[in-house]
Amino acid sequence: MLDPQYLSVSEIFHSLQGEGTRVGVPCVFVRLAGCALHCNWCDTRYAAGDGRRMSVDEVLERVAAFGCRTVEVTGGEPLLQSAVYPLMTRLLERFGTVLLETSGSVSIADVDPQVVRIVDIKCPGSGEADRNHWPNIDLLTRRDEVKFVLLDRADYDWAREVVARHGLTTRCCVIFAPVHERLAPRTLAEWLLADRLDVRLGLQLHKLIWPEAERGV
Repeated sequence: MLDPQYLSVSEIFHSLQGEGTRVGVPCVFVRLAGCALHCNWCDTRYAAGDGRRMSVDEVLERVAAFGCRTVEVTGGEPLLQSAVYPLMTRLLERFGTVLLETSGSVSIADVDPQVVRIVDIKCPGSGEADRNHWPNIDLLTRRDEVKFVLLDRADYDWAREVVARHGLTTRCCVIFAPVHERLAPRTLAEWLLADRLDVRLGLQLHKLIWPEAERGV
């Protein structure tokens, strides 16, 4: 999986961006295989296993075939594969917007700053909060995003404290998202409004449009 010439790819597909500040925008997703985390609420467990071996050129050819200017590299955890760095560089050369979604457990220091970095911060309810790579916070810029996926009120209180302690809303867009079908969006919205938090409520648009689909959305 660390081969600098090849990637282990779970899937490549064209859909609508389901999360973050670009929600609703057509996007090509390159989902890389492999992840060292085991979040309790993970909705892409299939991506943790082995994927299809593809060269950077093969991935670029597949992405270009969709004729879309926005591309997201996701996983799994994409930064576990060394070939992801030349892939992102090549994507930047050919496409208008390149996004990276990472679990936040790996350093983003070597990610090209032109890439929009969407960094998860794992809450206690995920079971993986001790795996957060906290130095990533110092590398964030206004073009980046931080996402907290919340299971319950305890996660919310924890995330609110992290946001305040690190001044995250002055660094980048901060998103609080409920675990699908575990925390009601209305409940989270009421907490945010009551606390006057300057963060964005994030819902998974693709799960509203294609609730029956697991892959390819």
